[in-house]
Amino acid sequence: MKRLHTHSQHFLRNPQYVKELIGHTTIKRTDIVYDIGAGTGIISSVLASRCKEVIAMEIDPRTAATLRQNTASYQNITVMEGDFLAMDLPATPYKIFANIPFHLSSAILRKITEDFNSPLASYLIVQKQFANKLLPDHGGFSSQLGMLLGIRFSIRIRKRLKRTDFWPFPNVDTVLIEITLRDQPLISRELQPAYCKFIETHFTVPELFAKLPLSQIGKTRVVKPSSLTLSEWLTLFHLTH
Repeated sequence: MKRLHTHSQHFLRNPQYVKELIGHTTIKRTDIVYDIGAGTGIISSVLASRCKEVIAMEIDPRTAATLRQNTASYQNITVMEGDFLAMDLPATPYKIFANIPFHLSSAILRKITEDFNSPLASYLIVQKQFANKLLPDHGGFSSQLGMLLGIRFSIRIRKRLKRTDFWPFPNVDTVLIEITLRDQPLISRELQPAYCKFIETHFTVPELFAKLPLSQIGKTRVVKPSSLTLSEWLTLFHLTH
């Protein structure tokens, strides 16, 4: 997981603002929280006063050295140097709060949602456009990833950020999203593999998508897969299985 300072990761400038963002989460004193791409430790340092333990993960050796120096006085911060995408996730309950590299948003999201022990809740700062495509009933364009995750996870935007909240300033709008496991999945565990194959196939093979009973959800054959909501995909799946 390579860090690209110039265009991929933009760091929050103000610890007080980080504290405000954490206030929009369910993070509490008894939680273990992972900070992915921790940088020099601004988020980790604020988390340390709000939870039981912080695991600050950083891939760049020089930045990790600074991170260790900046967090040395915190007894409940552990610095892990390495590639998050190559690391094993914990077997015990945990949460995530992180300002992740934008170009790795999909890869990170897939890792934490496909793992056998997904976090109880994840709070990620991502591009607004990326976040909107994850929302189940978006009113715009959806992504294949969003429709795959939606059956097991509830995803919502908790806070919209300003470009001036970061340094360097990003060229895109950003938001804080919340990802939590649903109490009950929208599709039974037995049918989930079939649903995932259904979504992947019909997002990538236009000819098969056109053969779906789109008229039964009030759509014409000229629509695109990305124009359907999660509810519509679920209806189509049940109509064909």
